[in-house]
Amino acid sequence: MPTQETPPLEDGDLLAAVDLGSNSFHMVVARYVLGQLRIVDRIKESVRLAEGLDGRGGLDPAVMPRALDCLARFGQRIRTLPPARVRAIATNTVRQLANPQAFLMPAETALGHGIEVVAGREEARLIYLGVAHGNPPDPGKRRLVMDIGGGSTETIIGEGFQALERESLQMGCIATTRRFFSDGRLSRKRWKEARTELEAEFQQFAEAYRRRGWHEAMGSSGTIKAICDVSVKMKLTKVSVTDVSLAAIRDKLLEFDAIDEVKLPGLSAERRPIFAGGLLVLDAAFGALGIERMYVSDHAMREGVLYDLIGRGSQEDPRAESIRALQARYGVDLDQAARVEETALSLFDQAELAWGLDADNRRQLAWTARIHEIGLAIAHSQYHQHGAYLVEHSDIAGFSRTEQQILAALLRNQRRTLAASSFDKLPDRLVASVQRCALLLRLAVLMHRSHDRDPLPVVELDVDGDELLLRLPKRWLESHPLTRLDLEGEREILAGFGRRLEIRAI
Repeated sequence: MPTQETPPLEDGDLLAAVDLGSNSFHMVVARYVLGQLRIVDRIKESVRLAEGLDGRGGLDPAVMPRALDCLARFGQRIRTLPPARVRAIATNTVRQLANPQAFLMPAETALGHGIEVVAGREEARLIYLGVAHGNPPDPGKRRLVMDIGGGSTETIIGEGFQALERESLQMGCIATTRRFFSDGRLSRKRWKEARTELEAEFQQFAEAYRRRGWHEAMGSSGTIKAICDVSVKMKLTKVSVTDVSLAAIRDKLLEFDAIDEVKLPGLSAERRPIFAGGLLVLDAAFGALGIERMYVSDHAMREGVLYDLIGRGSQEDPRAESIRALQARYGVDLDQAARVEETALSLFDQAELAWGLDADNRRQLAWTARIHEIGLAIAHSQYHQHGAYLVEHSDIAGFSRTEQQILAALLRNQRRTLAASSFDKLPDRLVASVQRCALLLRLAVLMHRSHDRDPLPVVELDVDGDELLLRLPKRWLESHPLTRLDLEGEREILAGFGRRLEIRAI
């Protein structure tokens, strides 16, 4: 029986989001009730993953135990939830690892669920989604949202629930503290020089943001909340951070000569070692973007991930809209894409049980079929390679880096020789299923090479491990000599990679 799409959400279903941030790991568990989310559990642990980065893409082994112990505790809480109802996201620190799988493999084992790495702009979209749902914006009014994490800072302008501008910069409370105050010393001269450097990085998009404009600014996550807490305790503001209160906090901070001497009202001992870096980033942002007041949201990326899960479980999956946008952007032949998709999914439905494929594999195959020719916008020669590059290196809303790498591997292997190295970036647990989907896509693309509008005859496929048996009507094969020749060539290609393809006329 063919694999069904992920069952739609029903009242009472539990969802969980896990955020592997550079400073803290968060988990939120929520119940879906009448189209809304009710938070039933939250867990936060300070892991300081970014402290383990060595500047060369390596991670200090001493950091691993506290990360894995935390994920094991999270995993116990969500052990009974189905994979489709859990989404775990890794952010900036894991993005910087030269070999992310060395961290992700034991991390996934500890959590009991897969972990996806998201690009900075996708992280920004999820942050905005969380803030917008937690603090619904006024209709027609734009909002600036900023999140200063441990290793990166995301800045977004959005309207309603839609992010209009998204940027991610390599600066955060841990990274910036290490960059400018690695010896733990504070001084006004050092602060001024550092602020100038950071303002220059914001200037990359400051003018475009000012032109777009916003009606209010809102900060999310721990850094900005900690700054607001200090502002309130110092009786500078009541519920926000202003340019005036920020300057007062900065002046008070710089009365101390060293970070470990800092004592500010409302500042926790846990936050003290990284407070200077976070304050510096916000100070530079206020200056570069001309922010006068920023309110604080209790919602952040983890809530955005939950709402994104709701979208994925409905007809409003943002990934499907992104695929449509790629088709439009690169002028895809929609009729040809539909023909290839129909054939690919027909083959999938015949192979899925024997190959152990699932609904995610089916979606990935369908999306890849819809955009399999986007590389033609660059050149016909090697268009499969061009398409793979575009998908892997573009910012595609709704997709994690892992998901984009899956689509890129499928696109790269749709024709010509199989490139085994294109699967190297994927988690080991996904390689076999993605390779098998690539074989199905190859057959579908091959049989529609002529862009013939006439429908294919019934194509029968049996699979057994690395063996494929394809049955086609004898009369049709005789009247399509190019396809017959291509199938013979495909048999030779697959044989070189340990797969056996038999074509049988019936």
